[in-house]
Amino acid sequence: MRATAVRRTALAASVAALALLATACGGSEPSKGDEAKDGAKEGAAGKPAVKALTAAELEKASLVQGDVEAHKITKAGPEDTVAAADVSSDKEACAPLARAFYGAEEGKPAASTKRQVISEPKVEAGDMTEENAEDTLASAFDLTSTLLSLSSYDSATAEGNIAALRKAATDCAGGFSVTTAGETQKITKITEEKVSGGDEALAWTLAAEQDGESAPLTLVALRQGGTVATFTSFNLAAASGKGTLELPAAVVAAQAAKLA
Repeated sequence: MRATAVRRTALAASVAALALLATACGGSEPSKGDEAKDGAKEGAAGKPAVKALTAAELEKASLVQGDVEAHKITKAGPEDTVAAADVSSDKEACAPLARAFYGAEEGKPAASTKRQVISEPKVEAGDMTEENAEDTLASAFDLTSTLLSLSSYDSATAEGNIAALRKAATDCAGGFSVTTAGETQKITKITEEKVSGGDEALAWTLAAEQDGESAPLTLVALRQGGTVATFTSFNLAAASGKGTLELPAAVVAAQAAKLA
């Protein structure tokens, strides 16, 4: 897969894996929808609408290092940010899903944050020997990298964004194409997965293909009040057929807890 976002995710995961593996081999321990509106108004369920979190409030609610055990959490840099205007799909109905896939902001959120969350490889000091080098190296790449994007809206807009994702996943279950930065890849299949958390949560496994290469990815969308979180995950070992990509359950649970 050479699509921009996937390539960046894979590179970040590779660097983390190799850094930890090098430590192990050395025998030492790893040292803005609509803009938010003021005032309460009645939502679809007859409840006062929730105002969007401010930039400071959203930053406080975003994951930081130490929030998820055995995961490295850093702020995503400019190279990890894709603007919604730079993401297109061959099917307009699939556009919300395409944007979420790249962690692009939907509409005009009041505030947004992004995090890179990478699970630690299951490699311990002294594990590698001449006999098990191949297996140990494979385990070093059995890690999942997740791009976590948070955007705050008023509750009505957030609910609408989740509804649009749900409809897009249904309408586009047979597949669609996504283009960004001049690169196009196909999502050949979308499978709904079970997930819980927040006021609403949706999850899918996506089969992505480009230039004859394929890899599974997962996408989770979670809403808590007026905040929408999306989690796009990739696993290096799964991409090479030597591992399994699962939903980043611990990351989703930790982020849901901070938003509650």
